[in-house]
Amino acid sequence: MGGLKDELLKAIWHAFTALDLDHSGKVSKSQLKVLSHNLCTVLNVPHDPVALEEHFRDDDEGPVSNQGYMPYLNKFILEKVQDNFDKIEFNRMCWTLCVKKNLTKSPLLINEEDAFKVWVIFNFLSEDKYPLIIVPEEIEYLLKKLTEAMGGGWQQEQFEHYKINFDDNKDGLSAWELIELIGNGQFSKGMDRQTISMAINEVFNELILDVLKQGYMMKKGHRRKNWTERWFVLKPNIISYYVSEDLKDKKGDILLDENCCVESLPDKDGKKCLFLIKCFDKTFEISASDKKKKQEWIQAIHSTIHLLKLGSPPPHKEARQRRKELRKKLLAEQEELERQMKELQAANESKQQELETVRKKLEEAASRAAEEEKKRLQTQVELQTRFSTELEREKLIRQQMEEQVAQKSSELEQYLQRVRELEDMYLKLQEALEDERQARQDEEMVRKLQARLLEEESSKRAELEKWHLAQQQAIQTTEAEKQELEHQRVMKEQALQEAMAQLEQLELERKQALEQYEGVKKKLEMATNKTKSWKDKVAHHEGLIRLIEPGSKNPHLITNWGPAAFTQAELEEREKNWKEKKTTE
Repeated sequence: MGGLKDELLKAIWHAFTALDLDHSGKVSKSQLKVLSHNLCTVLNVPHDPVALEEHFRDDDEGPVSNQGYMPYLNKFILEKVQDNFDKIEFNRMCWTLCVKKNLTKSPLLINEEDAFKVWVIFNFLSEDKYPLIIVPEEIEYLLKKLTEAMGGGWQQEQFEHYKINFDDNKDGLSAWELIELIGNGQFSKGMDRQTISMAINEVFNELILDVLKQGYMMKKGHRRKNWTERWFVLKPNIISYYVSEDLKDKKGDILLDENCCVESLPDKDGKKCLFLIKCFDKTFEISASDKKKKQEWIQAIHSTIHLLKLGSPPPHKEARQRRKELRKKLLAEQEELERQMKELQAANESKQQELETVRKKLEEAASRAAEEEKKRLQTQVELQTRFSTELEREKLIRQQMEEQVAQKSSELEQYLQRVRELEDMYLKLQEALEDERQARQDEEMVRKLQARLLEEESSKRAELEKWHLAQQQAIQTTEAEKQELEHQRVMKEQALQEAMAQLEQLELERKQALEQYEGVKKKLEMATNKTKSWKDKVAHHEGLIRLIEPGSKNPHLITNWGPAAFTQAELEEREKNWKEKKTTE
């Protein structure tokens, strides 16, 4: 939304400044009402006249108070804008408000419609600051695009000459100056009006309408399978096709997304230069006029799908953004360079002041030396007048004075040498101060490092002491546990001995019990044998007498003697005996 808002503000700025007749930055409330109503209409935003009245209420400062129009524009119009309006209609409304006031009356090679397209292109390429201007780099970019569209050759030397004559006080051209520059034919010599108009229209389609490629091709129908010539227009996410290039009769769209693909097809059915566009729900067969056009369209559609996969803007918008970022970077570097130059200049001035101070000191020293020389000469004259008779003494004094002069000269030379040494020492002192500052920083870093190491050492030592105490406690605990284990071992050995004794006793008792069991078993066998012999004897006799025995687990039988009186085997045995006995009788 931020980019769309900035784009809309540029055109609105032109309209607002056109209404500001006295260049005071204020427009009457009635004009703002008309402007707001027109903006809401073309931007498909609900118009609220009450909000405008509340915002620009009549007060002591007049109908356009210090609240300004911008807060109302942002809150009630721009923040409600969706991308569902006709951008050309919006630009044309703003153009209508400002064209009569600003467009030059001198004859131009372009008509008003072409001037409108140049104005829209200006808003697209202009800088994001007000008043709006287009910088020389963007002017060169636009002129190159127009020259390429006209089929001419770019004349870099002519543009460089134009830049040299460019006003140094201006950073760029306004929209109306750009229209005049293109309309006066300075960079399109030899081209007629129609060629210039076609070039402007082509650049307008690319930069403003996002038309990446357009042209006539043959399309195969989906129902009747016939081939029809159509005018195709490729945009970042759609390919529209029309009956002709006037774009009046639209026949359909090919919606592009990251899942679409384009591929070449071999010639078939008498059609050449075929390629295929595969979408989610449809496939489109298209025939180009020649192999070059076919390759250009395949490459353009493939690049568009690739940009959709990456989520990147159209190439011309991405290139414009890169140029703006590059200009911002160069401007920041230039400002940084200017700041460094100012710092260097300030340091140079400070150095000049210091040198001036040293020069004054040297001049004062030379003045003192001259005064001393003057005093010496006066003393020499006085001595010559007073002691004219004492020639020998005069010679001696002269020699002494000459020695003094030589000494003074030597001292002066030494003083000048000292001054030069002081200058060198000053430079070295600055270097030493810088080294000292760096050394202090290094010392501070080392000190911090030592403090950190000492702190780590202290923490490690405390941790080692803690470990030592824990180890001592563990050793003591281990000794106690060792004694406890030794005591438990002794107790377990005693318990084991007692258990062994009990086991031996139990083994003895088991043997005795086994012997008793064997005796009882023998007695039981004898009793069983006796019982069996009695059972056999009883089985040979019929009667009601029967030994009571445990019942069989087999199903019980019901006889004259009652339920479960005999088993099945006994009953069969009795039946057999009865039959034999009956036969005998």
